[in-house]
Amino acid sequence: MKKNYFILFILLVLLLLPNITDAQCAMCKASVESSQGQKNSVAGGINQGILYLMAVPYLLLAFIFRKQIVTVWKLIRNKPVPEEDL
Repeated sequence: MKKNYFILFILLVLLLLPNITDAQCAMCKASVESSQGQKNSVAGGINQGILYLMAVPYLLLAFIFRKQIVTVWKLIRNKPVPEEDL
């Protein structure tokens, strides 16, 4: 039970004090801005990293709920199309 309170406390602190959650330093921001138009730039690598970090949770959820997803798709595919949509 103490662990739940600790996690709740940390989340509240992060939500109420957004300044401490800002993790981007000035040097990183400057290097990304200066190399935006170049080939193989830092900005391109950061964008790819963001896409990778964004995709992983969705893939995990799809893996966890794959049986439910397959069931829903089967129901959708076998469902007759209303005449209005034809």
